[in-house]
Amino acid sequence: MASVVTNVGLAVFTNRIMQAGTAPLYIGWGTGAGTAAIADTTLFTEALVTLSAGTSDHTTGTESRVTTTATNDTYQVTGTRAATGSGTVTNAGLWDAASAGTLAVKSDFTGIALVSGDSIVFTFKIRLASA
Repeated sequence: MASVVTNVGLAVFTNRIMQAGTAPLYIGWGTGAGTAAIADTTLFTEALVTLSAGTSDHTTGTESRVTTTATNDTYQVTGTRAATGSGTVTNAGLWDAASAGTLAVKSDFTGIALVSGDSIVFTFKIRLASA
């Protein structure tokens, strides 16, 4: 399993620090195989809530700051994505738009088989740390 802030995602976060751009709080999922890498700009076979291929229905998450090591050092997005079809979800990510947009964070994981009506609650945590 790998979770990464993508190279293009770094620009999303620095934009936010400068009070520009859109927050990466839109959750998408994919059904393809692979290991997340920082150079990635898409999910592995991004899928709609129907679990067919597509990129136009990211789910809006709720953003917050939480404490991992130091007070408020972690940006967190949580959200529930519900399936209206059947398939196996193998990766997920945070986007800065409800449709298309820039992939800021990507994670891959062991496949989770879903049928219509099933859902996954996602929690993404991006911790800022000093070097």
